[in-house]
Amino acid sequence: MKHLFSLTHPIHLVGGLILWAVWFVAIYAGLSVACSMAPPDPQRGMLTGINIGVGLSTLVTTLLLLWLARAGLVAARRTSVLRERYFAHVSAGIYLFSAGGTLFVGYPVISLPPCL
Repeated sequence: MKHLFSLTHPIHLVGGLILWAVWFVAIYAGLSVACSMAPPDPQRGMLTGINIGVGLSTLVTTLLLLWLARAGLVAARRTSVLRERYFAHVSAGIYLFSAGGTLFVGYPVISLPPCL
């Protein structure tokens, strides 16, 4: 079980995509629930509690994915087994790609007024 947490394990090939998918579902589900329960005044623009919450979750998720990408590169440099180095490099790339996807989806959600 301890080996699963090593960034050279193949489970990390899907880790970034799973984290991105959980974040994506959480922000859009949270946005939908918040807009149905207590929609903010459209005149307030983008400075609402909903956008601040989505912005914070986007920032935290992006930082986590970037940290995992960096940790994957460090793990790839430390191992001498070619297969583990491959898994670490590819998973670091997928974590980086997922961080970019998080920013790509999160920025428009944050920059527009919610519940339109």
